[in-house]
Amino acid sequence: QVQLLESGGGYVQVGGSLRLSCKASGRTFSNYAMGWFRQTPENNREYVASISASGRSTDVADRVKGRFAISRDNAKDTLYLQMNSLKPEDTAVYYCASPREGIATRRYVWEYSHWGQGTQVTVSS
Repeated sequence: QVQLLESGGGYVQVGGSLRLSCKASGRTFSNYAMGWFRQTPENNREYVASISASGRSTDVADRVKGRFAISRDNAKDTLYLQMNSLKPEDTAVYYCASPREGIATRRYVWEYSHWGQGTQVTVSS
C-alpha cells in the first residue's frame, strides 16, 4: 500500500521560505514521477510542480516559477518542495501525490492516484 507523508508546513512571514518534505513508502519510489498540489482556502486544488522518476526533469506552475523548486532523493524515498519568497496567496494545504504508473512529469489531478494527508502552509503579512 502506497503511503505519502508530508511535513515541513507552518507559519511564515511574507518573503520567507519553507521546505516541504514527502516521505514515500509501499513501492519503489524511484520508478514513479511525483507531484505537489495545493488546496487554497477557496477550495481549489492547484498544480504546483512535478518531477520525473529519475529527477532529471521538472515542471513548475507559472504562478510559482522562479520561487519554488521541486526535487527528490531516491535513496531516501523523499520528495521536496523548496518555497522561497512566499506570498499570502501561497497560503494553502500542500499535498504530494504519485501516479498509479509513469515516470514523466504530469500536471493534472486525474493523473495521480495516491495522495498524502497534506500539510498547512500559512503566509502572514
